[in-house]
Amino acid sequence: MTTSPPAATDELPEAACWKLLRQAVIGRLAVATDDGPDIFPINFVVDHGSIVFRTAAGRKFSSSTGQPVAFEVDGYDDGDATAWSVVVRGRAREIRDTDEVIEALSLPLFPWHAGPKPRFMRVTAAQVTGRRLHVAGGSTRG
Repeated sequence: MTTSPPAATDELPEAACWKLLRQAVIGRLAVATDDGPDIFPINFVVDHGSIVFRTAAGRKFSSSTGQPVAFEVDGYDDGDATAWSVVVRGRAREIRDTDEVIEALSLPLFPWHAGPKPRFMRVTAAQVTGRRLHVAGGSTRG
């Protein structure tokens, strides 16, 4: 009996992607600006099949509002020497409806930065993809 090495990359089903998104603490929001692409680290929550984050007026807000964006989280599992990445592609919009703002205020989402972050943004997923990579040689941590 012969065994073949595990596949180098496994595509993750969408349900597994959402599970990993719910477990992540920080992600990266990628936007297109007049100066080219930009990436912002953000804390977030998953809410109703979307990503919700807080922000202030500024480059992140103006570059994402109503625009196509990508949101990415990743991680590493020491237990089975795998790395994973999940990408959500969609459009970002400011949460402005009163009932939706009240609902967003009840989410466990608090700014990490000392400055005010009064605006809630929602990235509605148009596409969710993920992959798990089997790390050659396993963990490099001692």
